[in-house]
Amino acid sequence: MKTFPETVQTAWANREGPIVLATVDAGGQPNVIYAGSVREYGDDTLVIADNYFNKTRANILAGSRGALLFITKERKSYQLKGRFTYHTSGPVFDDMKTWNPAKHPGHAAAALKVEQIFCGAERLV
Repeated sequence: MKTFPETVQTAWANREGPIVLATVDAGGQPNVIYAGSVREYGDDTLVIADNYFNKTRANILAGSRGALLFITKERKSYQLKGRFTYHTSGPVFDDMKTWNPAKHPGHAAAALKVEQIFCGAERLV
């Protein structure tokens, strides 16, 4: 995917509350968390600050794919699915450190390269 469609960009700008982030472990056991420190990065990636990951970090480092869910103020839900990279240094990490609140540790930046987007049951990308 080269860019987020305009409808998704608008929805992202109009999201409400934390996102929900899902990963799975090597045995297929799902893990779901709320995350509040998340931003767009480039044309097809969302970065989530690893402030308090535990199972999520282990799952990402083991190669888990992921799904991110957010809801808009109009109560429309969007699900973005893709592959993770995990950054403890470099440009993605450095960028995360500029927006992650100083009160949080920001151990690393989990970058979800989005491959599929859904609005409800409708696949957009």
